[in-house]
Amino acid sequence: MIPSADYPYADTQSRSGVSWAAIFAGAAAAASLSLILVVLGAGLGFAATSPWADEGASAKALGISTIIWLLLTQILASGLGGYIAGRLRVKWANLHGDEVYFRDTAHGFLSWAVATLVAAMLIVGTVGGLAGAGVQAGATAVGAAASVAPKPDPNGYFVDSLFRSDGPAPVSDDAANGVAARIIARSITEGTLAEGDRTYLAQLVAQRTRLSQAEAEARVDQVFAQVEQAKVQAKQAADTAAKVAAWTALWTFVALLCGAFFASLAALYGGRQRDHVQWLEGDEMGYTARRTVQR
Repeated sequence: MIPSADYPYADTQSRSGVSWAAIFAGAAAAASLSLILVVLGAGLGFAATSPWADEGASAKALGISTIIWLLLTQILASGLGGYIAGRLRVKWANLHGDEVYFRDTAHGFLSWAVATLVAAMLIVGTVGGLAGAGVQAGATAVGAAASVAPKPDPNGYFVDSLFRSDGPAPVSDDAANGVAARIIARSITEGTLAEGDRTYLAQLVAQRTRLSQAEAEARVDQVFAQVEQAKVQAKQAADTAAKVAAWTALWTFVALLCGAFFASLAALYGGRQRDHVQWLEGDEMGYTARRTVQR
């Protein structure tokens, strides 16, 4: 078909197949709606939580609701952006239907991609700013603490071992606490409390607390069991955090895929609505006619 005055929107070989104005318009709409829904979801999440025990939503319920809300946010925002990109895209009258469907789908996908990149840059910038502020505050606090607290001696445990006798010598409370702290730190590093360290630590406890040797050894075993329990709990917390991060990444990936799919689908629907637009035309006599421009 040759372009003419009867077909003002006819395609030409020199015209680009990408309408960036429609893409950016759809991306802006998608990013705006996504921001609104994220803020709304955060407000609902804060309203559902409670600092009191046995009140508010559980962590599992919050996790599931967060995943569902993330999916809905991607579907609604990406769908709106894709529909706008497909509806506002320029049309061609002499293209095959399959090519038009492909271009509509591509415009929806591109609008989703632009909106996702913009949102990612905003999120990374915000998180980076918060992380930088946190690191600076932490460094300030560590520097202040380091200026007050004495630096630990990595060889303190071995130096203590040089001067051990059959029984601990009378020392101040700070010195006794330092020796005990170095023994416990060594046991945490090695994963076990050596028998000689256990005996010496029990003698030190018995000297300071007036307990019998058996009672002091029982207390040492109890404290060491608490240390081991704390290590297990820390490992469990780290494992749980790793699993949460993995599931968060997987569901974010699924949500993004859903967003891309619905953006493309909505752009295809918007393109079909665009092609059924009826144009009003007038002649010299003032007569108004209505016709539909077909491809």
